[in-house]
Amino acid sequence: MKALSIRQPWAWLICKGYKDIENRGWTTDFRGRIYIHTGKKFDFDGWNWLCGQQALLIGVDIEEWAKIAVFPDLGAIIGEVDLVDCVTKSSSIWFIGKYGFVLENAELFQKPIPYRGQLGLFEVSL
Repeated sequence: MKALSIRQPWAWLICKGYKDIENRGWTTDFRGRIYIHTGKKFDFDGWNWLCGQQALLIGVDIEEWAKIAVFPDLGAIIGEVDLVDCVTKSSSIWFIGKYGFVLENAELFQKPIPYRGQLGLFEVSL
């Protein structure tokens, strides 16, 4: 199965089903189920920006959200999702272009699986 590496806290938002678009500067023709892998670095600038964007965090469990910054799962596969489309326009509040990978049917694993990430969509065998 393929995987996509995404920095925390974005990966967690995707696996919890809050974030339905992953923005990229490149396109893909791939469609199907993929693992979500977390990079080894935490996006603190993104975290701080998100904390000021109340509309983006509607429905997010604040206690769970707070744990992400303190105990982030890094360098691991934390869930999976269906990549159903790649678009250049979207009404999603998460879309900022150039390309958006449209994601559905998110699942967060109970335990992260340590794994070395790669750029792009990469093959994983567990």
